[in-house]
Order: sequence, then structure tokens, then C-alpha cells
Amino acid sequence: MNLTRLMVLAVTMGSLVACSETPAPMDLAIENVTLVDAVNATREGKTVLVNDGMIVEIIDSGTDFLATETIDATGKYLIPGLWDFHVHFTYDSRFTDAMAGLFLYHGVTNVRDTGGLLEDILPVVEKLRAPEAVAPAIWFAGPLLDGGDVVYDGINLPGLGVANATPEEARANIASIHEAGASFLKIYEMVTPEVFEAIVDEAGQRGLPIDGHVPLSMRARQVASKVQSLEHLRNYELDCVADPDALRATRLAELANEAGEPGSALRARLHRLQRIPAILDEDDTECLASTEALKSTISVPTLRLNSMRLNVPLLRDDFDAALTLTPASVQTDWGNAKTQLLSTDQSIDTTFDEWSMRRTGELHAVGAPIAAGTDTPIGWSIPGYSLHTELEQFVEVGMTPREALYTATRQPAEFFGLQREMGEISVGFIADAVLLDANPMEDITNTRRVRGVIHRGDFLNRSDLDRLVDN
Repeated sequence: MNLTRLMVLAVTMGSLVACSETPAPMDLAIENVTLVDAVNATREGKTVLVNDGMIVEIIDSGTDFLATETIDATGKYLIPGLWDFHVHFTYDSRFTDAMAGLFLYHGVTNVRDTGGLLEDILPVVEKLRAPEAVAPAIWFAGPLLDGGDVVYDGINLPGLGVANATPEEARANIASIHEAGASFLKIYEMVTPEVFEAIVDEAGQRGLPIDGHVPLSMRARQVASKVQSLEHLRNYELDCVADPDALRATRLAELANEAGEPGSALRARLHRLQRIPAILDEDDTECLASTEALKSTISVPTLRLNSMRLNVPLLRDDFDAALTLTPASVQTDWGNAKTQLLSTDQSIDTTFDEWSMRRTGELHAVGAPIAAGTDTPIGWSIPGYSLHTELEQFVEVGMTPREALYTATRQPAEFFGLQREMGEISVGFIADAVLLDANPMEDITNTRRVRGVIHRGDFLNRSDLDRLVDN
């Protein structure tokens, strides 16, 4: 073989090797974007490469890459996908089928369902987790673990809870819930201390996180270190008076329920009896001790719900537009509620609402963990839309925009031990993100300015999102 043919063969083989080593294109590239999350410093001029649902590389804009789909995000901001950490898919059946689309439309890519009967919630979970589903990821608790008297009994209120009159009944219920695939447990307000301890023990053996309300039979400082999150600031105020044990003794006598009241009526009566008096009789020393104890758990204030008499959702400037995306019967009912509200001049007591704002600010000021949840669709809460209201109110009570973003990204991931997989725009993290038209670090209301959503690596542009809520 002559020299010329050898040279040609060498060049040909080199070309073949080079071709065989050309990397396969990435699934998605978000180019020329500013990265914003609650953990890392803001990073400008970046390109995010996504493959198989994961962030695999973050490079400087202008660096060469290969991608099947490229999104030019010049002038845009990429944040982690948002969580709504307190939702109820089965509370109002009119919302059940619409909620997934509403969440994604508003940039919510992960939700924690905090209470629903297994026969109701399991079909929803199966539908949302189907391979072809375009839906937020869902974590669920199954039924509320209530006491012998059940608040959400399906008779006086929607059916969300089950009775746990004894520790043995609680352990049996937990076994069924765990077998059904629940992600965590939810303790409710009517349980006894003995049942509470059994739930904590059984959850520990099964490796299940616990969420809950402070039971009326207990005090917040007794409960906080034994659960991973607590909702609504519920019954926190009862642990802040000069003699919290005296209030508890009164509650224990009433919880015997010798008259056989429905659980919902008994709970409501105890709230009316003690809530406002406790707030008006707050003792600084006792409250500081309670606050210190609450640093050991995540509080989910659902502030937009707790303060809704002070900050009426129906009266927000942007509420009517958001309402048009909901089911028709909801639009009618909530529209009528707004008309009625505007026609009344009855004075409203906002003591609890003002306390909720203040208490959330106090918890934040001492470093107590806080996560963002809305209780949607309860209390005129539009799925997805109301999560942004929660973040705005967090800033109102003293958080920076970065701290508020933490409550809806990193803090929820930590509850499930997923902080190495979710809550950041970082290599090796799940590709859940929201593309915004403006910087939320400058103004937290900019989280509403959703241009697109990346969910498990798939990019949904504005048109795709609009179709999800097309009524």
C-alpha cells in the first residue's frame, strides 16, 4: 500500500472515530437565562442543559452545546419549580379534575395533599402519576388521623378523616395507609395524647414523616419536636397564655364529649371558647418558650387563609381574571360570594388574622422553619394562583424575597429528605423549574409572571400552559 493510500485511510478512520465520539444531543437547553434560587447566588448568562428529566450541565452562554430543543431565555429568570405544601384534591369535587392544570399554569410543579380518604385520593394519585399525565408531582397523606370524634366525617363536613379512638385502632389505620403508598401521615385535632404517641411511634417504625395540627388535648410545645410539620398555626395561641395548663384542662373536660356533639361542632366550640381570649391574654414569657419549641418543626401558616378577613382573596385586583380559569360552577358561586361581600357593611373581627400575620413574622424572626401552603381550594383559594399570594404575605411579615422563595422550594424538599434532588437550579437535580419574565428577587410578585414551566424535563410554553386551563 502506497503512502498516499495510507494517509487517506488514516484520515478516514480518524473521521469515523470522531463521528462515533460525537455526543448525543441533550433533550432540552434553556439558553441565555439568569438562574435564581434560594440557595445559590444569582447566576447570569447561563445555559441549562437537561437530559432524561435531570439538569446535567450548567454552562456559560455562548458555549457550544447540542440539544434537541432549545429555548432562548434572554431576559428571563429560571427558578426551581414551586411547591404548594398544603392542598386537598378531594375536598371539593368540582376542583379535583381541574387542579393539576391550574397548578402547572401557575408554576406549581409539586404538591403535598394533606388529607383525603384513600378511596377518594388513590384514583387521583394514579391519574396524576400516569406516564402520559401532564400534572404536578404529588405526595399524599391519605385520611386525617383524627380522634374518636372526627371533624371531617363526611356528614357535617366533607369526608377527609378517620377515627382513631385507641392506640390499637391508630396502628391498624396507619398500616393500611402505609400499604396504600402514602408519603406521610397527618395527625388531626381530636386525638388523645395516648393516640398521638402511638401514631408517632408507628410512623417512626415505618419511616413516615408526620404532619398535623396541634391536638386540642395537647400543647404546641409538647407536639413540635415529635412531628415534622404543623399546619395553620393551629392552636399555637393556646400555648401562649400565662397558664396554658388551665386552658388545656378545660379542653380535656370538653373533649370527653358527654353530650355526643359531632366532632366538627365540638372543635368549633372549643375554638370559639379559647382562641380569641388566648390571643388577647398572651403572655410574653410563655409565648417565647413556645416559639423556641416550634423551631424544631416546620410551620405551614397558610397565611392567606388565616388572614383572609384582613386580606380578602375575592377583593384582590387580579382575582377575577384568575377565577375565569376555574370550573364554571365555582365561578358562579364565588362570584355570588363576592357580590354578597360587597353589599354588606357588617363589621368583621380581624383579631385572629392580625395575630396570624404577627405570629408568622415572629416565628421567622427566630429562625423557625416555614413552608408555603394554601389549603386550596378551601377559603376561596384558586389552585396555583393562591400560592403566590402566600409568598407575597410572607414578604409582608418580614421575609426577603429569597427567604420567601425558600419556603416554596427548598423547605418542602427537606421535609421529604429530597434536598439533594429538588429545590435548586443545580447539576444533578430534577429538572423542575419555572421560567419567569421578571426577577422575583427584586419583587416577589414576579413569581406570578410565568413564561414557561419545565416539569421533569419537559418544557411547557405559554400556549401549552394556556391549554391546560382551557374551559
